[in-house]
Amino acid sequence: MIYFDHAATTLQKPPVVGQAMLAALQTAGNPGRGAHEPTLHAARIVYDTRTALAELFHAEDPACIAFAANATQALNTAIGGLLSPGDHVIATVCEHNSVLRPLYRLREQGVQLSFVGVDDRAVLRYEQFEQLVRPNTRAIVVTGASNVTGHATDLPFVAQVAKKHGLLLIVDAAQTAGSLPIDVQALGIDVLCFTGHKGLMGPQGTGGLYVRPGLRVAPLVVGGSGVHSFAEAHPAEMPTALEAGTLNVPGLAGLGAGVRWLLEQGVEALHTREMALTRSFWEGVREVPGVVLYGTLAAPRAPIVSLNLAGEDSARVADALWEEYGICVRAGAHCAPQMHRALGTVEQGVVRFSFSHQNTEAEVRCAVKAVRALALEE
Repeated sequence: MIYFDHAATTLQKPPVVGQAMLAALQTAGNPGRGAHEPTLHAARIVYDTRTALAELFHAEDPACIAFAANATQALNTAIGGLLSPGDHVIATVCEHNSVLRPLYRLREQGVQLSFVGVDDRAVLRYEQFEQLVRPNTRAIVVTGASNVTGHATDLPFVAQVAKKHGLLLIVDAAQTAGSLPIDVQALGIDVLCFTGHKGLMGPQGTGGLYVRPGLRVAPLVVGGSGVHSFAEAHPAEMPTALEAGTLNVPGLAGLGAGVRWLLEQGVEALHTREMALTRSFWEGVREVPGVVLYGTLAAPRAPIVSLNLAGEDSARVADALWEEYGICVRAGAHCAPQMHRALGTVEQGVVRFSFSHQNTEAEVRCAVKAVRALALEE
């Protein structure tokens, strides 16, 4: 099997991830709910993972990191907890439904939306950010990188616009956390939402959000916190403010191990390896007759390449890659409907190859051969 679906979930984890999860499952109690060793051990696991993430993202303090089940929950928390009826929000056509659907729901309640488009290379039209600002604009919500084209957003540019107009900057880092270097302080990011099961090398069911100190986000869920039990309102201090109920301690143990592994390896070094594989695949298929590539290799990007074979349905191509060659890819719309409207691929979808530093050049060569063979069959 050759696995090129890392943009959905990174399959091969460092061994330390599973080891940490199993150890936590057998030794960790409920963090913050007692003073005996199992609960103190659980609290240390959770704090160590916060610390690792704060180091990775260059956050001011581990308390800026609150945990969630995934990026979707984190984005719902941030978007729902910061925006109110009458606010105007700028997003882009590159966004995932984890951003779009919370925004659409708020639109029904009186929030106004505008979307930055893309050019004929599927690159964001950055001049539109400034053009779309209104007197009541409250925030810019933007993906770190498109999960369809792989194009990375020029966050320094967007952050400059946000700072100029006093806007909140909310970033969906589902495709970039652990894959591209992120410095929330240098970029001026107010909220960074991430998931654990992709570039961070952690298990599914983990994720969270960085919240800039001093920024108050209304919680999506309230309930047990282990502190202030007699108060009617949920605690307001971070990270407890955004963490109601028992945390996924075994999952967070695995996430912490994955992040520590990334820090030891170096995100930049791993990204260099991923981009070498991405370029190799792109160059290998771009001249194949009938292959249509989306986006441009020249743009800064995540390790993603999407393509189609002439007019062939993307799902059929993905099935053939698996059944005939043992290659795992993702076909369809990738929960990014506006991007597909911009690309003209609503009916066809695209075939997405997404690479990891754990893949090899030999695997890339096999994928190129498979695409060429399928293209010749058409």
